[in-house]
Amino acid sequence: MNKFKIFSVALVASVTVSQAQDLNQAKKAIDAEQFEKAKSMLKSIIQAKPSNGRASFLLGNIYLNQSVTDSAKIYFQKGIAGSDNGKLNYIGLGQIDLDNNNVAAAQANFGLGTKGISKKDVEELVYVGKAYINAVKPDYKSAIAILNRAKINNSSDAQVQLALGDAYFGDNNQNDAYVAYRNAFQADNTLLRAKMQLGVLLKGAKSYDEAIKAFNEVIALNPNYGPVYRELAETYYKIARNKPSKSVESLKTAIGFYDKYMSLTDYSITSRMRHADFLILVGDYKALEIEANKMKKLDNVNPRILRYLGYAAYENGNVDLAKTSLENFISNPTNKIIAKDYITLGLVKIKKGTSADGLSVDPAAFKEGLAIIKKGVELLPIAAEDLNEVGKKLFTQKLFKEAAAIFELSSSNKESRNYLDDNVYYGLSLYYDNNRKDIKADPIALQKADAAFANVIAASPDYQEAYLYRARTNRLLENDVVMTKAYQDYIDKTTQKGAEELAKPAVKTKFIEAYNNIAVIYSKTDKVKAKEYLNKTLAIDPANQYALDALKTLK
Repeated sequence: MNKFKIFSVALVASVTVSQAQDLNQAKKAIDAEQFEKAKSMLKSIIQAKPSNGRASFLLGNIYLNQSVTDSAKIYFQKGIAGSDNGKLNYIGLGQIDLDNNNVAAAQANFGLGTKGISKKDVEELVYVGKAYINAVKPDYKSAIAILNRAKINNSSDAQVQLALGDAYFGDNNQNDAYVAYRNAFQADNTLLRAKMQLGVLLKGAKSYDEAIKAFNEVIALNPNYGPVYRELAETYYKIARNKPSKSVESLKTAIGFYDKYMSLTDYSITSRMRHADFLILVGDYKALEIEANKMKKLDNVNPRILRYLGYAAYENGNVDLAKTSLENFISNPTNKIIAKDYITLGLVKIKKGTSADGLSVDPAAFKEGLAIIKKGVELLPIAAEDLNEVGKKLFTQKLFKEAAAIFELSSSNKESRNYLDDNVYYGLSLYYDNNRKDIKADPIALQKADAAFANVIAASPDYQEAYLYRARTNRLLENDVVMTKAYQDYIDKTTQKGAEELAKPAVKTKFIEAYNNIAVIYSKTDKVKAKEYLNKTLAIDPANQYALDALKTLK
């Protein structure tokens, strides 16, 4: 009997140690973003011991991270009854409450999850802090407050410092985030995420070379740590955006690093969707189409696949598939619609209404498409910056009215990276649309053009062409005062650039235009000044017929 009891105790102890080891391995898999592997391990632990509340909590958190809230809730509710750290699951339910904007219920659940902890306990507080950080609407201030409580309990705990770093980072406090991440790695030099986050801070500060160096230091410690390759991919993507001369090379490198990340994590539907999101960022729509079709084979009912199919189909020229996919996705009230969904569908409508030669657009189709695009811009104003190339293409095709309608959506957003460019093209589109033969100029449109050129001048005072087109626009508006000043400003700004600029034939032609138009205005009030400007024209072109004739009338 005693032997049996000893054997039973030994067996229980062995199983307990084994499960603890499995839990640690699952945690490592979660940190390495190998979520499917972690889920499999945790399910095995729960199957062997349904009362393992910690395993239920970790599994529920993975599902919450993957936005599968129903499954997360099931595991949290089951885990509450668990004998092993079951109360952690209240914290998981608290995050769901936060996601549902029920702060009072969240705080009640957090209270249950931390009830009875000692002054030395930090784990529960760390998970509450993470819940505030990972909520749909993060509350970094609350996270910092709860994590500082944990820090008082144990300032040398690596997980406390790592979570504090994440909270400070989310709260845009880079200095304290750096200190916390550094402390976390010093406390546990196997915690690669903390060291990686030091590189993330550098990436956020646009110190890309230093960030790459930091990420390579992580790889030197463990070349199989997947998340660092995702960070490298995102760093090279940012280099491509900020350094156009390195764009092609950097995007290729970024895609290579993301492929490496995928190979070290998993190819689940969730990971493939993250990959698809990255392919959209880098603009690789051929690869997106391949990925979307692979996802369709894995999970034909996941609605987000329609989004990816729609984006890829539009960019790859299949407007009918794009239209069907995006309309089906947007029409489902349970789907979370983002600005790009509306914008892409709107562009699909416009593209479908564009003639084969690209020189005309059906007005009804353009109107419908523009209305849908506006929905996207209203949802996220900064999304309009992605319309720059669309507007430029319409401008190149001499579809000036349509180009102006597109540029109008982004030209007022000073936060846009294309603010200057969009205002230039907005003004030009309106000007050329109202400067055509047999077209009666629209004064309201021209006033908008004038405002656009004024925005350009304010943002870039040395861009002389803005002064020229502002003058031309006000000539159509018959606003003599603004026109004269703008022409003179053009002359002055161009002259400041020196003899080489003034020697250009195109510049000489523009100077003649400016001198002659200023002369016309002065001829009404100051004939001496008018003659002065006409003589300036003749100094450039002695045979200029307009100047010669005008001088005769002024004598």
